[in-house]
Amino acid sequence: MAMAQREKQAEVTLERHKPTKKSGERKQREKVVVMPARKRKLRERTHDWQEIQHYTLWPEQEQYERLRPVILFGETAAERAKETGTSERTLYHQARLFEQEGMASLFHKERAPSTETGRSLPLEMRQLIVDLKAEHPGFRPHEIATICFLHFERRPSDHTVKRILADGPKPSLSGRRYPPYAQIADGYERRHTIVDLHTQGWSVKTMSDYLQTSRARVYEVLKRWAAEGYAGLDDRPSSAPHQPARKASMDAISEVRKLVRESPELGAYRVRAALEQIGIHLSQATCGRLLALNRKLYGLPTKSAGAPREHKEMPFKARFRQEIWSVDIRYIEEHNLGFPEPVYLISILENYSRACLASKISATQTGWDYLEVLFEALSAFGAPSMIVSDGGGQFRSNQAMDVYTALGMRKEQIEKRQAWQNYVESHFNTVRKMADAKFARARSWEEMTAIHQQWMYDYNVQRHFAHEKREDGCHSPAAVLGGATGTVYPESVLSRILFATRYVRRLDKHGFLRYQDWKFYGERGLLSA
Repeated sequence: MAMAQREKQAEVTLERHKPTKKSGERKQREKVVVMPARKRKLRERTHDWQEIQHYTLWPEQEQYERLRPVILFGETAAERAKETGTSERTLYHQARLFEQEGMASLFHKERAPSTETGRSLPLEMRQLIVDLKAEHPGFRPHEIATICFLHFERRPSDHTVKRILADGPKPSLSGRRYPPYAQIADGYERRHTIVDLHTQGWSVKTMSDYLQTSRARVYEVLKRWAAEGYAGLDDRPSSAPHQPARKASMDAISEVRKLVRESPELGAYRVRAALEQIGIHLSQATCGRLLALNRKLYGLPTKSAGAPREHKEMPFKARFRQEIWSVDIRYIEEHNLGFPEPVYLISILENYSRACLASKISATQTGWDYLEVLFEALSAFGAPSMIVSDGGGQFRSNQAMDVYTALGMRKEQIEKRQAWQNYVESHFNTVRKMADAKFARARSWEEMTAIHQQWMYDYNVQRHFAHEKREDGCHSPAAVLGGATGTVYPESVLSRILFATRYVRRLDKHGFLRYQDWKFYGERGLLSA
């Protein structure tokens, strides 16, 4: 009975003023039961985070208990993060805020809402935004914001521009303010239109798209206006009929004639590259005109443009120098060496620079011929990460695979009947244009070898179409490759691998060595007949 009476006395009635929707206020009574202190259950002090988390009543209290060992005892955020299972970065950030702001950092701060909305902008600015988009749909929000800043000295955010375009006023324009550039009859007015749009804040690209003219013309008009003012927009007086300068000298014409006689398959690009090699610089278009004249003069067939090819992503495209090599063998069937069999061209290409690392003209295409070219490339440039070929047996022989494994080279193979995946195929097409006609006229093996050596040098030092867009001035395979090497091995290591793969022969179970149709047997101390 006494216990019940004490509990009843512990009940405290609190009065709070609570605003209501009515004009006045009314008092609302709430009963809050406060338990006497002696009724609370005593708990033992603990450092177990799971128990502490269970005892906390408020999120701010829980957050403080999480930070307390870091703030009071110097425990690191990493150690406390492991105990509590929270982010180390979050604990470090909260501890830093607590040191700066104290207990106030534990309480949630609401961010003030952005004051800028679509409705907060002046009506004239909102109307300008929708009118610009209606006049030219290609406008980007950033460009519209720039134009607004030039007109009103206030720049709205891109998000605000997007909101106004979505739910702003209706456009006041029903069409274009300016016709396309070519439809303006007066020359001064055409150029004046560009200046008007420029002063309004339009970018060169937007003006070019809107007026349906080139960016070069827009830049030219703006340069004239900047240099001479509005006087630079007048039509320039017409001069005497322009006589095109003779770009090709007699030496250039003579060199083109010589190139066409020696290699009729050359195109304008390869002629330009060959002329640059000897110090004659002509454009590709000029080289094309000279080629057409020479073909007509000598009665050579005119090259027709092939059908456009579908662009395909190369599966073995190198990301850096000496990453991937490609290898293949090409047949040269037209020659005057006195035998009907073709001559074989074995080449190794570096995929990134398109440089020909090693090449050989051979009467045979055995695995030993391929290994000779491979070791020439390995000795000069080190070993790549990967080597790519087709399904030829020379590239997949046991001896070749042993070399790849010994030098850490990964062997990859292109898909069947997909020769375009091998960079050497396009390389061989360049060989056909540059050297096939010369190979066909060669009458000795020495002459054939000399043509091959000269072709390999010319190919590596002449500009390559794959490097036309480089901005570092390196346009030839040799310039792009530079002095880059792969994994370099000592010559003694390469010689030991070469000896093991080429000169070591296996004996059969009876101890005989087979050479063609003969079997040989040898043993120390065995007397010869």
